[in-house]
Amino acid sequence: MSGKVLATNKKAYHDFHIEEVIEAGIVLVGAEVKSLRAGRANLKDGYALIKNSEIFLYNVHISPYAFTTQDVPDPLRVRKLLLNKREIKRLINKVREKGFALLPLKTYLNKRGMVKVELGLGKGKKLYDKRHTLKEKESTREIERAIKKYRE
Repeated sequence: MSGKVLATNKKAYHDFHIEEVIEAGIVLVGAEVKSLRAGRANLKDGYALIKNSEIFLYNVHISPYAFTTQDVPDPLRVRKLLLNKREIKRLINKVREKGFALLPLKTYLNKRGMVKVELGLGKGKKLYDKRHTLKEKESTREIERAIKKYRE
């Protein structure tokens, strides 16, 4: 990944163990690209589903661009993702396994200025996994504080 990050989904890392990350293109209409560049997207409740060997992105909210003169598309509309057939077949096999889901992790602009979506293949975390993750983060923060205090 390179380029400007437009939106991130922090909740995905909190609620899921991300096994694999895939880059996909996204089909946008009208002024959605301008709205994304302005940072007007929400990936929090988004997910991707596979239908008829195609991948679609659901529940991703891209706010309407304020200065457009065209008719405004629905902010929560279903958007098609662009992947190779080989990648889609591999994802179909992975998602069929118990507990796997496709989640949008971030949207960004690549070097050529194209909007890309980073999809994560994740398995849901249990409550005790979330607690364990929080304890690990807290302990690493304490260690970093102690090291910083020692250096001063």
